[in-house]
Amino acid sequence: MESIKRLYKIGNGPSSSHTMGPRKAAQIFSDRHRDAAAFEVTLYGALAATGKGHLTDVAILDVLQKVAPTTIVWCPEIVLPFHTNGMKFTAFDKDGNVVDPWTVFSVGGGDLLEDGQPRQSAESIYGMTKIKDIQQWCEETGRSYWEYVDQIEGPEIWDYLAEVWKVMKEAVERGLEAEGVLPGGLGVRRKAVSYYVHASGYNSSLKSRGLVYAYALAVSEENASGGRIVTAPTCGSCGIVPAVLYHLHTSKNFSEKRILRALATAGLFGNVVKQNASVSGAEVGCQGEVGVACAMAAAAASQLFGGTPAQIEYSAEMGLEHHLGLTCDPVCGLVQIPCIERNAYAAARALDANLYAAISDGRHSVDFDRIVEVMKQTGHDLPSLYKETAQGGLAVIK
Repeated sequence: MESIKRLYKIGNGPSSSHTMGPRKAAQIFSDRHRDAAAFEVTLYGALAATGKGHLTDVAILDVLQKVAPTTIVWCPEIVLPFHTNGMKFTAFDKDGNVVDPWTVFSVGGGDLLEDGQPRQSAESIYGMTKIKDIQQWCEETGRSYWEYVDQIEGPEIWDYLAEVWKVMKEAVERGLEAEGVLPGGLGVRRKAVSYYVHASGYNSSLKSRGLVYAYALAVSEENASGGRIVTAPTCGSCGIVPAVLYHLHTSKNFSEKRILRALATAGLFGNVVKQNASVSGAEVGCQGEVGVACAMAAAAASQLFGGTPAQIEYSAEMGLEHHLGLTCDPVCGLVQIPCIERNAYAAARALDANLYAAISDGRHSVDFDRIVEVMKQTGHDLPSLYKETAQGGLAVIK
């Protein structure tokens, strides 16, 4: 299992799979072929089906056209066996000869893999990859999940998480100030500032809930506009963890140090899912994005409120379990409908999961690792229409 730095990536939206991954691949290929006369990039499957809405072509062209003229070929009807988000990069020399064609896949969270390459790479640093084992370690040593992260990652992880938290806060605050219509042609207006103003006029619990909505909307709208965000675990679900942590930081006065520890715990739970299943909406549906983000945020909140290792695990388990089967079917392939509202709703559910677990003793029937297995199987059983192909569900609404 890799460093949580690979889960929390800082970059520009709107999609980790469709924007950040392809941009990274284009940069790698560009660096290999600085003397190319031309490039051709073929996009396959879900990457082609919703790529225009996710600015996939813009991300690729922004890199490659600085070196040579580039053509994008769209093949949504062709799904390569290894993963639905396939790309083939081809370089041409001055005589028109093909040079070094490269097929690579954007597998979620901005990560790239080649056909046959295992999920666990040479950069694996975590010995334990199941929450039940890590939880047992916590209970035997009297330590918490963030302390396991600290033990594995070393002190440098805290500087990285400090930067992650800084970017998250900035995205919330930019989003609360921004107004207008989101790009893409759907005419979706930004709502974060409106929710923030209305929530501020409420009392007690209604105000709290409304502010959480506003913070999640703010980050998600920034992502939809191509703003700078953090994958947590993806761009499409990037509003959930920041919303919960920003709300608890500002309303409960939790210190920066405790917020960073909560981020470490959230990252650990997200990493376990990424290792043992997937966080790619094109592979397992939105349960792998919004569901995992909800689990991460619930774990973070539970830790901040003093949850035991069992209660933290229970919070995360509920956050994911109650998103099982969630489809990935964005209207017009844009990370706007239903994605933005899902972020707001899932942020609130994360806090509910924390409260539910806090009242309990942490004992429950189905553990987090089992839910991860079920999510993976459910995702594979979902018809492809409901996994970012723009051919089913809400995606067919005009």
